[in-house]
Amino acid sequence: MILASKSPRRFEILSNFGIKKIKVVAAEIEEISDKEDLIEQVVDIAVKKGVEVAKSYPDEFVLSADTVVILDDEILGKPKDCHEAFATLTSLSGRTHEVITAYSLINKSRGIFVSSYDKTVVKFKKLSESEINWYIETGEPMDKAGSYGIQGVGAGILIDRIEGEFYNVMGFPISKFVDDLKKHGIKIQNIIEL
Repeated sequence: MILASKSPRRFEILSNFGIKKIKVVAAEIEEISDKEDLIEQVVDIAVKKGVEVAKSYPDEFVLSADTVVILDDEILGKPKDCHEAFATLTSLSGRTHEVITAYSLINKSRGIFVSSYDKTVVKFKKLSESEINWYIETGEPMDKAGSYGIQGVGAGILIDRIEGEFYNVMGFPISKFVDDLKKHGIKIQNIIEL
């Protein structure tokens, strides 16, 4: 399988699930979409990543994904610096937001094209300024959409509860992915064994 993503979290999720032969080939695309709907934008970007990499690997299963955090109909991306991480975490404090992960699975030679997304609702605890600063000092916010990682050291102080799949917030909704494969008549064993 080709993972069209440099995300170490996606690699970890897939490896832990039993997919052993994963080659990482990040898509070199501009991650923008002309779609109006936010979810359609995320799906569009995930598909573009997969299509780009599949051009070079037509006989391989190419899995691509894109994860965003949405608050007040705005996409919160990865922070550029500590100040932006602080502003993002402050805006999430005490509030509920959505995490959307879109993905595609493409195998050009077999005519396989699966595209979907999953949504998880996350409620943050009310955070103090010192808690936010402590979390930023861990370095965790810097490469993550929404400036946080659910699987990391700070999750215990950040998150009150989630509704939906944990792995979706981490970066790849493995349960939804497996269900979608079944709907398309693709056995997960076929992908694991490749």
